[in-house]
Amino acid sequence: MQVKFAAQEKPRRVVVKDANATYARFIIEPYERVFGHSVGNALRRILLTSLETPGIISFHMEGVPHEFMAIDGITEDVTNIVLNLKGARLRRLLTDESTTVSREGRIISAQVKVTQKELDKNKGALPVTLGDLFKSSPFEVINPELHLFTVTKPIDRQIDFRIGFGKGYVPSERHEISNKAEGEIVVDTQFSPVVLANYIVENTRVGQDTDYDRLVLEVTTDGRLTPTEALSFSAQILSGNLEVFGQLQEPELIYEDKSSESCDDDKLLDKLVRRIDEIELSVRSTNCLSNQHIDTLAELVCIPEKKMLEFRNFGKKSLYEIRAKLLDLGLSLGMDLSKFDITPDNVKDRIKEIIEERKIKKKEKKV
Repeated sequence: MQVKFAAQEKPRRVVVKDANATYARFIIEPYERVFGHSVGNALRRILLTSLETPGIISFHMEGVPHEFMAIDGITEDVTNIVLNLKGARLRRLLTDESTTVSREGRIISAQVKVTQKELDKNKGALPVTLGDLFKSSPFEVINPELHLFTVTKPIDRQIDFRIGFGKGYVPSERHEISNKAEGEIVVDTQFSPVVLANYIVENTRVGQDTDYDRLVLEVTTDGRLTPTEALSFSAQILSGNLEVFGQLQEPELIYEDKSSESCDDDKLLDKLVRRIDEIELSVRSTNCLSNQHIDTLAELVCIPEKKMLEFRNFGKKSLYEIRAKLLDLGLSLGMDLSKFDITPDNVKDRIKEIIEERKIKKKEKKV
């Protein structure tokens, strides 16, 4: 048994803005009303609580039986070293073999060997950083400059770090270590890579309707995951948790077919991507548009008539000519192209994207 619902608007793509290694703004539209808040809130909660990264859960320094002591030749006591280690940020190396890498805790060993000669070069105090101790580990160190301790006397000690995987903030008493060694000091670990996750829902237009949702997500991470990776993983987690409801498909929900509308959209895009010199305008009109860097019909129809008349050397005769040409093609000046994610501000870039997407589809069809 099937139940038919009206066709729903769904987002066509994710637009990424201002992206770098730790921050990005994602714009997803159009959603039906209410869906922006539903999806945005779910993703935000997952971003802040459910992403898994590696972290230091314990360490052992040769000759150090517990954390409540000072170490000869090191300025900081063990308690301060533990506090410094809480700031360590490690990244899992994402490769094609990532799925085969064990998630079990592993030991990373480092040798702290400082000679008098090195101390003399550094005026008697040699700082040791996180990067110094993780030079040959299977993890990428995000903050190698993190200060751990300062050496003031020649020493030669081994330090073993236990690396585990987890989610959120895990205090030391909640770490489960089955083969804990004598003198191994367990530390609190911040596994969550997301520093800040915010979302806002704005109104957006689809055709003549303006009450659809535009979801804007802002994600800031500490570098262990990029914002794009964090959002991608969160979306997959959310999708995986909804799969179980597929068992309840009785009656099955289907939507009205929008294929005819999609076909009309394709025909309209065929016209919009055409170049100005393909529609046989007069030399005067063509030169005027060229001087304004208007190259395609999409760029032309985004401009209202009033603004066209402000162009230099552009008169009413040219306006009438362009209006007539566009009318023959079923187009007009000042068209709303938001359903293609085209606005006057992004029309050039968006048309380039559409042309590239079409080229890729043609190649795929040939293959």
